[in-house]
Amino acid sequence: MTTIPAMRQRVQSIDVLRGIVMVLMALDHTRDFFHNGVSTTDISMATDPTNLDTTTPFLFFTRWITHFCAPTFVFLAGTSAYLMSRKKSIAELRSFLVKRGFWLILVEVLIITFSWSFNPLYSVLFLQVIWAIGISMILLGLLVFLPVNAIVLIGLVITFGHNLLDIPTIANALKGNVISDLVFDAEFTYYNYAPGHGVIIVYAFLPWTGLMFLGYGLGQLYVPGYDAVKRQKLLLQLGTGLLIFFVLLRFSNLYGDPHPWGIHPRGPVFSFLSFLNVHKYPPSLLYSSMTIGTALIVLSVLEKYSNRITSFFNQFGRVPMFYYIAHFYLLKITEVIVFFLSGYTSKDIIGENNPFFFQPQGFGFSLAGVYIIWICLILVLYPLCKKYNAYKSTHNQWWLSYL
Repeated sequence: MTTIPAMRQRVQSIDVLRGIVMVLMALDHTRDFFHNGVSTTDISMATDPTNLDTTTPFLFFTRWITHFCAPTFVFLAGTSAYLMSRKKSIAELRSFLVKRGFWLILVEVLIITFSWSFNPLYSVLFLQVIWAIGISMILLGLLVFLPVNAIVLIGLVITFGHNLLDIPTIANALKGNVISDLVFDAEFTYYNYAPGHGVIIVYAFLPWTGLMFLGYGLGQLYVPGYDAVKRQKLLLQLGTGLLIFFVLLRFSNLYGDPHPWGIHPRGPVFSFLSFLNVHKYPPSLLYSSMTIGTALIVLSVLEKYSNRITSFFNQFGRVPMFYYIAHFYLLKITEVIVFFLSGYTSKDIIGENNPFFFQPQGFGFSLAGVYIIWICLILVLYPLCKKYNAYKSTHNQWWLSYL
């Protein structure tokens, strides 16, 4: 007979915030699949919502609001790892993090890659956020024997220091090869690894590792017995401090992002967008300050509320990997259905120089259509995640910790 465990104790504010950013993340991916400004016969020419010469404010903010997803998700993964360390020995935690890290890399290469392309030959592999989390978990697992403050210090050095690599003399010496792209420099960089097969490195892992290490340190605020009022105050102060730091450093254009902001010829609105348009691939210091600062403030606020809205997002935040995989496959299956309903045929499935099947030139909808599909997607995902969360909370099969 299988023993049913008691409901696992979790930090609701962390799950709710994770759920919020996951819902926003789905908006960005819905735009990738269905916005008719994205589909193209040449991936390198895909419309960039943050290109201030061609974008609109609505399209820019549709992309910009989702900037908060990946860093918050990676940061909170570190926090969850620390909370796990309170229940496991160092050896047990190391084993779990390393095994889960390799599992996530496998998920990225085999499961997530296929959900993007539906290409059974895997002509192009994608190394995105799940791969970066996987590598970061392995590194964290190897270092969990260190004091927490030492791990935080390493995270600070990485997060505050990696933009030194943008200095031309350093960049010329270190950048431009597969190792540098894997570690700290990739921006949708493509490499062939066999005839007819290649890999696109979207996320260089090291800057994301820094954020995970910092999130690991944040976990100290969530140990049992820590004063909740003190924690909320500290989160608010840290978040506000990071946002002030972002504004001042961004305004100075001295350091922290490879692309300075400036007065834009399209007018003051686009000059403001230029100020917000910080670099994600890889995440710059200013990008991380803007997003993590906001996340800390939201964490502080969320502790004060428990209602239907927080319960809604909580369902997603408690089953992040299930949600992540499910939302991609629902999007791709919907894309295939829309593809055929739009009158396309089998000869249109594979586009020239396009690794994504079922995305011919001109396919998709306006941005309004993207938002409608996104809302429908979330409404479909909610009961699925709720049901899986109920099962996961009352069962203890080994595989549940990996999905």
